[in-house]
Parts: sequence; C-alpha cells; structure tokens
Amino acid sequence: MASASVCRLVVTMLAMFMLSNRVSADPEMLQDICVADLTSAVKVNGFTCKSNVTAEDFFFAGLAKPALTNTTTGAAVTGANVQRIPGLNTLGVSLGRIDYAPGGLNPPHTHPRATEVVFVLEGELDVGFITTANILYSKTIKKGEVFVFPKGLVHFQKNNGKSAAAVVAAFNSQLPGTQSIAATLFAAAPPVPDNVLTMAFQVGTKEVQKIKSKFAPKK
Repeated sequence: MASASVCRLVVTMLAMFMLSNRVSADPEMLQDICVADLTSAVKVNGFTCKSNVTAEDFFFAGLAKPALTNTTTGAAVTGANVQRIPGLNTLGVSLGRIDYAPGGLNPPHTHPRATEVVFVLEGELDVGFITTANILYSKTIKKGEVFVFPKGLVHFQKNNGKSAAAVVAAFNSQLPGTQSIAATLFAAAPPVPDNVLTMAFQVGTKEVQKIKSKFAPKK
C-alpha cells in the first residue's frame, strides 16, 4: 500500500511538469517520440532521433534499489535522465534517486537547466536553497513530504539522522545538469588559478592547495 502511494506521488510529480508549458526547461517536441541516439556523432541541442526503437528505450530499473553510500560525502545519486532512458529525449522530464547514509550530504550544487522537486522515501533530511539575494530557505523534511529547489539556485540536502534516508527527485528537463560548487571551483581542468580562489575566499595559497588536494583524482 505504501509503495503504491509512492508510485502515485511520483507519477503526479512528473505529470505536473509535463502538463505545464511554463515550467518546461527544454524545447517543445515536434513529433510523438524522438528516442535519443546516444551513439550519434551529430551534435544538436539534445540528441538526434534513432530509428530502431523498442520498449526498452523507455524503461529503467535503476531507481528500485538503494545505491551504495560509501562515498566521500555519504550520499549517492542515481540519475534517470535521457542518458539512461533514451526515450526521454524531447519530453522535458527526468527523475533521480538520492540515497544518504546517516550523516550523509548531497553537497551544495545547482541544476542549470531545471527546477527540482524531491519526495522523501525514507528518513529525514535538512534541506535548503540560497537565492541570488543570499537568503537561505531551509526546512527539515521527512518521509512522505515534498520540497522544491528553484531552477539554477544553489541547494543541498543533509541527513542529520541516525538512519539511512532516500528521496526521489523530479526535474523539468531531460538532462538537468549538475554543477557541484566545491568540485567546480577546486577540481576544474585546467584548474582555476590559486590567486582567483585566494581572493574570492579570503584565504592563503596553502589553504587553497590543501582543498584542491582533497578533490584530486585518487591514484
């Protein structure tokens, strides 16, 4: 019964995005389907359509089970976007699942191409987003509750509880994009110059290099 309620809410979240042109972040579709040809070398705004379409192009089972959360931040994101479900091409929607270990964090990040709505499957999370006026809007959300992160704004989720937590996230884009603030600044290639970061964060070069070392690829 509980799983059926979750399914209904997820479907409702997707329908909300699909039925409202005002919140569509992607270009309008011009045909019934345009299943993405992920192997095509042709570059367009989205993906070219392939001809050999099957039902599998509209299916993905990857959100059914929790992901491993033995990461540096104690959180793991499983995307269900056009790169996993080619049939989403031109439809302007996608999903994701985020799993959090106790104490886990989905670090401050943005989605440049989409608004995000999260529905809590399990546990309790402290969430928030920051506006361009530097105002933080934050709240503790628990199982069965929903929170919205407006398009392009920096946001985060933190599991301060003693048990695991999980959410399903809905986006009004087939490929919302994710830009983690810390990784963007301290792990870019080529690297952001130290003198830019020292001035921006009002710290010394040693501090900047220490942070960069934490984001360096593991050898």
